[in-house]
Amino acid sequence: MINRRTLVLSAGLLATTGTALAQSSATDEIAKYRQMLADGNPAELWEMRGEELWKTKTGPNKVSLEQCDFGKGPGVLKGAYTELPRYFKDVNKVMDLEQRLVHCRITLQGLSPAEAVKTPFGAAGKKSDIEALVSYITAESRGMKMAVSTDHPLERRAYETGRQLFFYRGGSHDFACATCHSADGQRIRLQELPNILNPANAQAAYTTWPAYRVSQGEVRTMQHRLTDCFRQQRFPEPLYASDALTAVTMFLAKNANGGVYAGPALKR
Repeated sequence: MINRRTLVLSAGLLATTGTALAQSSATDEIAKYRQMLADGNPAELWEMRGEELWKTKTGPNKVSLEQCDFGKGPGVLKGAYTELPRYFKDVNKVMDLEQRLVHCRITLQGLSPAEAVKTPFGAAGKKSDIEALVSYITAESRGMKMAVSTDHPLERRAYETGRQLFFYRGGSHDFACATCHSADGQRIRLQELPNILNPANAQAAYTTWPAYRVSQGEVRTMQHRLTDCFRQQRFPEPLYASDALTAVTMFLAKNANGGVYAGPALKR
């Protein structure tokens, strides 16, 4: 005879199983949706506009960005993103892609610091040149393996600073990046949360940014992704192209070494 306790346990097991199946089914459907759109990723439009902006002579100096050096020589973009962030001797600091791009807009094109970071993120009726440029620059490294170095002392320091920021708990919710991204199998609603401490997860996550967000109708860069994470932690919003964001990016990028870069990708 089945007792009441057995019925309760069975009901609980069925409910848990049903929830897991529902989550799995939803995840599968999202994956199918991404696959259907993959061949027509709207990010390609951002890449095309970015290439045009890259070659356009503008700013007070009326020059293009074609001499911008991302570490492999002036104007060389192939494989550059897979080695960023990195140490740059000309500024004696570690920079990520967006920080270096801002630097080039100032030093080459003659823009003021305020003008160089104006509208870093697009919105309805407001296009961002930076998101387009980042789309183009990163796409030039598609299919190449991540190979971020920490050979230079400042690169090692940036990595360690990024690691500390990743684990730092604070804000009104006492959250850290690690709260969501340091264990396998976690999710928020239907959103899978990659474990950045797991090399395979770190590679899969990092190598698909920047990405076209279907829900926002915009390409979002790594700096936008990190800024949004800080917002969700209820932290103060970091300054665009700040050293803090570069440090966190260094931690994420180094952990993704060996992964094949596949961005700009497609996200929900």
